[in-house]
Amino acid sequence: MKSVLIIEDNPAMLRGLEDNFKLKGYRIKTAMDGEQGLNAALTENPDLIILDIMLPKINGFEVCSQIRKNNLDMPIIMLTAKGEESDIILGLNLGADDYVTKPFSVKELLARAEAIMRRRTKTEPVVYEFGDCQLDVEACTLTRDGRQVKLTQGEFKMLHLFLRRAECTLTCDEIRNTVWGYSRFITLKDIDHTIVTLRNKVERDPNKPAFIRTIEGIGYKFEMPESNGNNPDS
Repeated sequence: MKSVLIIEDNPAMLRGLEDNFKLKGYRIKTAMDGEQGLNAALTENPDLIILDIMLPKINGFEVCSQIRKNNLDMPIIMLTAKGEESDIILGLNLGADDYVTKPFSVKELLARAEAIMRRRTKTEPVVYEFGDCQLDVEACTLTRDGRQVKLTQGEFKMLHLFLRRAECTLTCDEIRNTVWGYSRFITLKDIDHTIVTLRNKVERDPNKPAFIRTIEGIGYKFEMPESNGNNPDS
């Protein structure tokens, strides 16, 4: 049975989340402050963590940071205040996998949780398929409609990152650090340029991208079509 740790200091919201995750078959652990939540994360090692930012004793950012510093890689979905882009970016950079802004639909949160859990329970495919494209991870090649498409090293690494983290919002800092390392010479313009060239190679209409979506003020998200048989989310 999958387990979820819900760290939330609002009793009504905590009870509602607990009831809904139970209905989905999760084993539930709860905490109402950051200190208790961090201890539970370190000792219980849950399969998933739902983490509010505004918590007594230790805030959600510090909880997330400490979890990752302890080399725990379970998915973390953060609950953030509506419109607080700086909070979202900080949470994602500290290691959160996704976020939901308040007020939110519990159905949406459950759907995101299920999608992340499906990705985590499947091994990475050797070949990713999306639209009319195939990315062969071992051969480091991209084909589209059966024809090979040339990719730069940066484009390949970026596309591979997007496919591994499909449906997750990635900040520009995370993209830069994963693709190029901690280089001070890579700017936001360099990232945007690589996004443009990559869209030209994988999108049917680069001006109306179906896969590589811009998340205004935060970064980018790769949206994987539901119909792909070897999609990690399917």
